Formats: sequence, C-alpha cells, structure tokens
Amino acid sequence: MASTDPTVRIIGDDGVVAPTEAAEPYAERALALGEDDLLGLLRDMVRTRAVDVEAANLQRQGHLALWAPSYGQEAAQIGSGRAARSQDSIFPAYREHGVAMVRGIAPVDLVRMMRGLTHSGWDPKEHGNFRQYTLVIGSQTLHATGYAMGVQFDKATATGSPETDEAVLVYFGDGATAQGDTNEAFVFAASYQTPQVFFLQNNHWAISVPVSRQSRTPLYRRAAGFGMPGVQVDGNDVLAVLAVTGALLDDARAGNGPALIEALTYRVGAHTTADDPTRYRTEQELAEWTARDPILRMRRHLESRGAGPEVFEAVDAEAAELASELRTQVLALQDPPRSLIFDHVYSEPNPDVAAQQAWLADYEASYGEGA
Repeated sequence: MASTDPTVRIIGDDGVVAPTEAAEPYAERALALGEDDLLGLLRDMVRTRAVDVEAANLQRQGHLALWAPSYGQEAAQIGSGRAARSQDSIFPAYREHGVAMVRGIAPVDLVRMMRGLTHSGWDPKEHGNFRQYTLVIGSQTLHATGYAMGVQFDKATATGSPETDEAVLVYFGDGATAQGDTNEAFVFAASYQTPQVFFLQNNHWAISVPVSRQSRTPLYRRAAGFGMPGVQVDGNDVLAVLAVTGALLDDARAGNGPALIEALTYRVGAHTTADDPTRYRTEQELAEWTARDPILRMRRHLESRGAGPEVFEAVDAEAAELASELRTQVLALQDPPRSLIFDHVYSEPNPDVAAQQAWLADYEASYGEGA
C-alpha cells in the first residue's frame, strides 16, 4: 500500500526537479548545489556500488567471511554522509560502506575487517571520526547517544560557531527500531537534548521480516513519542537526503536537540551473503524498487542539466578501476600473527592476558614443527 505520509522528495524517478510539499523547507539547500557537487554525488554512489559488488563477489569466492551488501541504498548513504561536517562523529551499523568511503575509509579496510584480519578496521580519529562497524543490532545508537552527551558536557557544541560545533550522526535499519537499545537511546537523547541525528535506513526488510510486520505506523512518527522531530525522506533521492540531513545536523549543532530521519530505500541485495532473499520476497517487489534505482535517477537528473555520455563513461571507468584495485589488494592480504588477538585488550599489560597468550603458544608448540 502506498504511503500517504508527507515525504521529502526533490527529484523524481525520472530525474526531474519536482519538490513535494514536504520538501519546501529543504529544497533551496539542495537546488543551490553546483555542477561539480552534483557530479561528485553521482561519482560517490557509483564508486560505492562498484566496491559493494566486487566485495560480494570476493566473498562468494572465499576471500572474506561475510559481506553486507549496500546495493540500492547509495543515495541514502552518500547524501547523508556528504551532509556531515568534518568535525561530526559518525556511528555506523555494518552496511554503511558509502558513508565510510566518504569519510576516508579505504575499501580494502572494510574488507579486511569483514575477513577477520583486524580487531576493528581503523582508528576513527585518523579516518574522519567514523566509528567502527557494529554487528550487534541497535547497540550503536546507545554508543552514539553517550558520545553526544559527552560532546555536550565538553561544551563542544551549541557555541554559535558552525565551523567547529560538533554533532553526532548514527545509522541503523528498520529492524533496529524493535530493539530496546534503540528506544533507550531515543529516551536519553530527548531527555538530554543531545546534538545528534538518528538516521534510519528503512530498506523494508529486517532480514526476512517486512517492515509492514515490524510496525503498524510509519517509523518516523515514533520520534514524536519521544519528544523530537521526525522527517520521512525519499532515500533514493540523494538531493533530498543531503538537504534534510544537513538541515537537521545544523539544528543539532545549534543546540536544538536530536531528530530522527527515516530514509525510505530498498535493499536490492541480500541482507548479508549468508542470506537468500528469494525465499521471502517477490520478484515483482524487487523489480518495482530496481526501477527506482538511485544512481539511475541521478544520472537522469544530470542528463536533464546537459551532461553527456562521456561524463558517465568517465565515472563508470573510475569506479571499475577502484573495484579492480580492491580485488588486487584483497588477493595480496596476509593473515596477521595470532598474537594480534591479545593486543589492545587492555591499555596496560595484564597478567591474565599474558597467561592466555603463553597458554596458546604452548598449545601450538605441542603440535610440533610443521603442524
């Protein structure tokens, strides 16, 4: 059943600018973007998809343990990721590959983590304040809220300086809205008026459970029950996502408290490479959403502004080169030493950890040479 809720949309599936009534407060921000900015958004989305497809193929070929595809959600990720300022902190779930790349995470580091070669993949302070992936559903919402409370206590926000004031952006899916952690995060965020934006990527499936069974009302409406604004945006419209996220992050930095964004998008691929979506969804539904492809929509928009085939060919070639480079890097990865599992458990030497490391060394030695 089609939604009758006020959804923010700026460009339609055909790429033509046609803002909805709900887009009125945000349209000017999006339509002020220049040609280079618009092309950059397309470039980021195409690069994200190329990396996503290559990583999924690598998993199928046995080169990493698991992969969570982001295919179809590129506009939601790139639009929101580009809306954040460099001083903002971002807390992802485990599918935000496009946001990660926007914040400077190399694709090979995403794969390295999914392959199990590292504790967490990267140092957030060295990579755009982008925190580690979180596989425990919804727990990152509490991490983000606690961090946002700290930003507030440190008086690093709401000073009146947009160039330095900080905000927090946290991602989660529709399935996470049923988790206690997420609802507790809403309570604390609203109570303390934290400088943060909750970004809900409603891709319509919590593994095999449709969102229609998870919630009897649109998810953005839940924000009102916790005392914060909620906005529903077309998650396949990169301009609408960027404008809404940018506006609400500005509000958060100004001391106006938290907000919830529900980005309506679709998970075209599997939940993870351990999942078979053909067992629970129809080909008709998949075809309907595939026709609303966010990359195709942005290409059509750029075409309407005069972009020629050579522009898109260059973007596609760059993305293909990035995917090829990722494959080369992954095939060259080496397993880390077993001692890595003991590193960084504590900040100072710990006798229990030392004893466990010694036990493992003795155990391995008991197999003899060549084992």
